[in-house]
Amino acid sequence: MKHTYFITGFPGFLATSLVKQLIRDHYNNVEHIYLLVLPSQQSIASESLRHIIENDELIRENFTIVRGDITKENLMLDSTISPTLTKKITHLFHLAAVYDLAVPKAVAYNVNVNGTDNVNKWLRNIENLKRYIYFSTAYVSGKREGKIFENELVEGQEFRNHYEHTKYLAEYLVKERVNEIPTTIIRPGVVKGNSKTGQTIKFDGLYFMLNVFDRLRYSPVIPYLGKGTPEGNFVPSDYVLNATSYLAIHPIGEGKTYHLTDPKPYKMREIQKMLAQLYLGKAPKGSIPISVTKAALGLKAIRKWLKVEAEAMDYFTIHSSYDCSQAVRDLSGTGINCPDLKDTLESMVTFYRKYKDDDQMHIHIN
Repeated sequence: MKHTYFITGFPGFLATSLVKQLIRDHYNNVEHIYLLVLPSQQSIASESLRHIIENDELIRENFTIVRGDITKENLMLDSTISPTLTKKITHLFHLAAVYDLAVPKAVAYNVNVNGTDNVNKWLRNIENLKRYIYFSTAYVSGKREGKIFENELVEGQEFRNHYEHTKYLAEYLVKERVNEIPTTIIRPGVVKGNSKTGQTIKFDGLYFMLNVFDRLRYSPVIPYLGKGTPEGNFVPSDYVLNATSYLAIHPIGEGKTYHLTDPKPYKMREIQKMLAQLYLGKAPKGSIPISVTKAALGLKAIRKWLKVEAEAMDYFTIHSSYDCSQAVRDLSGTGINCPDLKDTLESMVTFYRKYKDDDQMHIHIN
């Protein structure tokens, strides 16, 4: 029996990249791919799909863009297509979410929690579901410190922002049904661009650091931000996509939660030094307390000038270490592994230099 995929979150970066990865890895075993798209994103989605089809010389009839909205009951699907979907879908990839650290509570809750709840309810009607693949985040651990394990979720933790909290609540909803539904939960670290090409579509996460260096490039001294002792868990998108493509389809991934995190992460101070040397040709000196940096970013004019969200500073203060033993073990022998962050930074910096003046590459700072 060939597989039929249903993917939410298209044409977002991860969903679009995952479609390409699944095609490369499993196309001969795929009957059809359905892409759930917000009505407002339909033209962009059509163009993205056209590029995918033309670049890989694929058959257009093997893909269907489905208008819908995860925040609505039954995903706001047209009644004419819903019966077809419930009969044909074998693998449902749920990636649609709000990923912004500064997202307002109401928006985050509606999309991440209500949206996931609606997907959970809808997929109960799917007759031949082989796997439900839910994209969570390693940061459902919130403010917990110390070693964080893949089998842990509810540990009485508090959260740094509404993004973390709502992703935690959403994953909790997914885990409630793991005994009824064959499920794989993917928890990436902070996703950066492709390890080889540096390609990304948004300069957030680790790129905030490059934004700071770019603004301060003429300053005689570039300071470290904080003490830099926490681990920085940044993973390239191609590792996350390769691993997901394998674990989502292979029987070994059923019923498991995976930290797709860096097994050998650098400290934040080490990462700042490597990036500064690559981008500016010099290492930082001295340091500015995170409390001072965050206070400065509390001023709208400063955070907009630096192109950095104040919430990003919270990730310089929590000493969390993400155990990914199960992911490493289940990927053993596949050739899929997380590259050394140091080896991916040059391509990242090169890509950033090329597109740093393109406003569309930067997230909107409020």
